[in-house]
Amino acid sequence: MVKVPLPASGTVGRRRCSVGVRPLLLLPLLALAACSPATNDTGAAFTQTGQIIAMGGGEGGPANACFSCHGLDGAGDGVSVPRLAGLDAGYLQKQMEDYAGDVRQDVVMREVARWLDDGDRRAVAQWYAAMPAPTAKGAPGPAPAIYLRGDPSRGVPSCASCHGPDGLGVGSGNPAIAAQPAAYTVDQLHRWQLAKRRNDPRGVMIDAVRTLTDAEIAQIAAWLERAPAAPPPDTDVASASAAALAAARPEASRGVRRPDR
Repeated sequence: MVKVPLPASGTVGRRRCSVGVRPLLLLPLLALAACSPATNDTGAAFTQTGQIIAMGGGEGGPANACFSCHGLDGAGDGVSVPRLAGLDAGYLQKQMEDYAGDVRQDVVMREVARWLDDGDRRAVAQWYAAMPAPTAKGAPGPAPAIYLRGDPSRGVPSCASCHGPDGLGVGSGNPAIAAQPAAYTVDQLHRWQLAKRRNDPRGVMIDAVRTLTDAEIAQIAAWLERAPAAPPPDTDVASASAAALAAARPEASRGVRRPDR
């Protein structure tokens, strides 16, 4: 009888153990690799440009598409949704950041903004800033005295000192407020008064509007709604050019939006 030599004591056990443990150690690594793609090409496709974000909502999806409330032309709904077209890009980006961080509180805009990173917010802000501002709703008439001069006896500064006598803003830090829906302006001024909106530097707006009456707020908002969103053209040639551009815009951009928007 031939004797077959057996392995040293414990060798078989150790071999079985070493062979069995390696797959177990690899399983968590394989799981992580499956759940964490190296690139996010799909997400990038939804945020390639500001236009794509505005039309599709970025990675937040169609439910967060900007145009569904602000319109294809960025002019808002004419009631409670503000215009974005032609506003300063830096101002728009800051508002998006404030919405995402819940500094400027709004349940709808928070969901829209929180899906976007800094680059996405910059891109969509630049997209709307580059849009032509909407045309005025007739002659605005003279600005209210409270807008132009304020009321020093109550500590009310003039709106014009920061937002300009025409409502088009003064410098890069003070936004244009002309051609916004009156209802939107009234709502925002009331929010400032009640400190429900607090994303202004050093609380300037809260102090400025604190003692305004409802009648004064209504006057300011009504005048701003009719004020032109852009300076008048310098020449007849510029005026004709602006008219040609407006006529060339897609019909969808100039169409009447549904009243439920």
